[in-house]
Amino acid sequence: MDVETPDDVGAFPRLSDAQVAALAIGGTRRVVRAGETLVRAGTPSDEFFVIVSGTVAIVDDAGRVLRIHGPGRFLGELGLLEGQVAFYTARMVEDGEVLVVPVRRIRALVEHDPTLSDLILRAYLIRRCRLLDMVTGFRIIGSCYSPDTRRLREFAVRNRLPHDWIDLERDSRAEQLLRDLGVAVEDTPVVIWGNERVLRNPTNAELGRLVGLPVPDTAREVCDLIVVGSGPAGLAASVYGASEGLNTSVLEAIAAGGQAGTSSCIENYLGFPAGVSGTELAERAVIQAGKFGARLLVSAEVVGLAVEDGHHLLRLAGGAALLGRTVVLATGARYRRLAVTGIERFEGAGVYYAATHQEAAMCGADPVAIVGGGNSAGQATVFLAGCVEHVHLLIRGDDLGKSMSRYLVERIEQHRRVTVHHNTEVREVAGGDELDTIVVENNHTAERQTLTVGALFVFIGATPHTTWLGDSVALDSHGFVRTGPDAVFPDEDQRGARRPLPLETSRPGVFAVGDVRSGSVKRVASAVGEGAMAVRHIHEYLERS
Repeated sequence: MDVETPDDVGAFPRLSDAQVAALAIGGTRRVVRAGETLVRAGTPSDEFFVIVSGTVAIVDDAGRVLRIHGPGRFLGELGLLEGQVAFYTARMVEDGEVLVVPVRRIRALVEHDPTLSDLILRAYLIRRCRLLDMVTGFRIIGSCYSPDTRRLREFAVRNRLPHDWIDLERDSRAEQLLRDLGVAVEDTPVVIWGNERVLRNPTNAELGRLVGLPVPDTAREVCDLIVVGSGPAGLAASVYGASEGLNTSVLEAIAAGGQAGTSSCIENYLGFPAGVSGTELAERAVIQAGKFGARLLVSAEVVGLAVEDGHHLLRLAGGAALLGRTVVLATGARYRRLAVTGIERFEGAGVYYAATHQEAAMCGADPVAIVGGGNSAGQATVFLAGCVEHVHLLIRGDDLGKSMSRYLVERIEQHRRVTVHHNTEVREVAGGDELDTIVVENNHTAERQTLTVGALFVFIGATPHTTWLGDSVALDSHGFVRTGPDAVFPDEDQRGARRPLPLETSRPGVFAVGDVRSGSVKRVASAVGEGAMAVRHIHEYLERS
């Protein structure tokens, strides 16, 4: 008999008899035989398995055994709760018995049993992290210089989808794999699952469908609330809206989390004294919103806001459209690009606008440079300093504490692998296929210095994601959405009837929250608060309407 793999850090806990009994309500016991497959990679599953007797092997596409589970353990990972296909295969090693519980029952237990909920969610979050470090899931074959390859990789990384990237420029396996599949180099990038499903340069929506992510369809429907954007503000609005009975849909262009989702550790968010990563915060919020019935659609890029039959019409890039009685704009902001000639050539190959474990893995141990003086730059500095040989933090001013939290400043100043360059700006970037040096200049003395770095991380403030709005709502001079006293209804009858509610825009029934809103506080906690407060205003608006 195979020896059961021991647990570590809560990834594979053993359920108590009382917990198994709680799960058995609404579940069924099933006798299983050696060799029987419980979960198959690449296919969806709506069953939660608890091992009563016997052992189960978790194997990858190549047949390698990743784990062995015995009685009391449960199967699955984060994708099971989010409706994704399985990224592993679970097969019985010996005869035994399993408890089979419908996933909808697990979602209900997650809502009503805090202890069991925390046990399962913690295990599933850690297991997804483990899968991301393994060569499992689908494969992307493409050149690191291809914009479409970078697009697919960003979609996979931001949505935390287990995958393997095979670089046409460096990986000797690439050309042989393409020949075996009958795919020409000019058809790359391609996405492959096993050796059967091949997608030639798929859209993000097509990749999303492959792995079971909810993506827009062409059917028109009317929602009580449509949230555009799924950063902390948008997710908060979706949780509170759905939990208070509103038929809620969330539209997200790439992945849940927004700018916060690119943070490796948020340490000043209430309730998490040890800090929480932006991705974990987002994943927990997505599950929470789904628990209350909110529907999150990814690869749902909104390109226009109009009016149709008294409803707000949101047009999507793929031609689909949604109608909403109310709308919350939570599209956030995007990090600015450095105004340095030739920097675009290195984006995705040495220049990054996020600092997660994925980017850190691509850097290796080489020194890196970070541009920016805010909390995002500070969090990235502390995180990367634990992964690479040295971090050069470049700030334009002479005071690191001007726009960065004190706890980050103290850590950075005391870290032996961090050098802070004051009054410093990037003037040149250079390298062959990848970035290898940058030229920086002191903006007081004009003295220049060349730094050898393997990557450049850019966190230099943000611009609002509002160009798609056109003139449908009033914006301030910087492009942020005006709300409350700063917004004025264009119609005289509307102006006479009432003034905009505190988070309401110049269009009645459309609200703005988080970083996209003019005058907002650029903090995760305030964004969550605004998302919750917007739902209260929405109820007030609907009552008046």
